[in-house]
Amino acid sequence: MDWATWLRMPMTVLLVLGAVLLLVALVQLVVLRQHLRGGRRLAAGWRALLCLVTLALALLLGGTGYALRGYRLLGEEAPVVEIDARILSPQHWALTLNWPDGSTQQVQLSGDDWRLEAVVLKWKLPALLAGVAPLYRLDRLSGRYDDPVQEMQAPRTVIGFDQAGAFDLLNLKKHYPQWLPEVDTIYGSGAFLPLVDQGHYTVSLMRTGALVARPDAATQRRIGQSLGG
Repeated sequence: MDWATWLRMPMTVLLVLGAVLLLVALVQLVVLRQHLRGGRRLAAGWRALLCLVTLALALLLGGTGYALRGYRLLGEEAPVVEIDARILSPQHWALTLNWPDGSTQQVQLSGDDWRLEAVVLKWKLPALLAGVAPLYRLDRLSGRYDDPVQEMQAPRTVIGFDQAGAFDLLNLKKHYPQWLPEVDTIYGSGAFLPLVDQGHYTVSLMRTGALVARPDAATQRRIGQSLGG
């Protein structure tokens, strides 16, 4: 099994496979102890080797699944989220995030615009030739003020989507680049649009790694009216 195959598996599948192999390793360890007590050293040696191999595979699969949590394969253009905005008070907004899986999330932002950011991971040529698509995960949604002075002084709102921790591809690449030789680059991508009452926006991610935000026709007209267009 190579990197291309692992990366196409859902994180849950990798974690389940890792757990199954860990259970197999524990069974082999029990059998190993029985062989040692019975004085069957040759059989015990084979069991020890099998135990080490299954344990190594369990750690590799489980570690890969854990490091990939929150990441998704990026196709030609991946739908990321649809956003509906409702004004609560001047520069204070209620947003409904509609995710591709059908779930929703309610958040509140302060500012004139919303801004969405993602982390994108691209692979080197061997992995690309193997058909491994780039990976991405959403990082944060934040409010943005049009006035830079207000941006420095006014309350800011940031909603994190980060499922990452110390054991994440981004952190692993930073601190242990030799562990991920196939990773070409990890970078951030962001997009923002003005907030208007009853606004509806769609966000997608291009295969190039660029986030693209689009208002619908009615929202575009409201944006033009708010800008004096």
